[in-house]
Amino acid sequence: MNNVALKQGLTGEQLSIVQSEVESKGKNKVIMYLLWWFTGVVGGHRFYLGDIGMGLGMLFTLGGLGVWALIDVFFIGKRLEKKNDNLERDVIQQVKAYNN
Repeated sequence: MNNVALKQGLTGEQLSIVQSEVESKGKNKVIMYLLWWFTGVVGGHRFYLGDIGMGLGMLFTLGGLGVWALIDVFFIGKRLEKKNDNLERDVIQQVKAYNN
């Protein structure tokens, strides 16, 4: 179920709570790409996204000798969106559970 469908039936106050929580806890795309640019070879952007295993893999292999780090730039944007969507879904469910 997508987040738009989950938001159905929430009041304006509940929607603002969801929005503020996602803004405060969500990951920022600019910060992520800056981390990729400056620490991509050691996986700094993966640690930022919470992908500790991938970050450690990049750290110990130096980003697959740079190849993994270059390829990763095409995948991390989608990963960030997925992380933020999952966060929003969790917040929506928490707000619904709190009000029931």
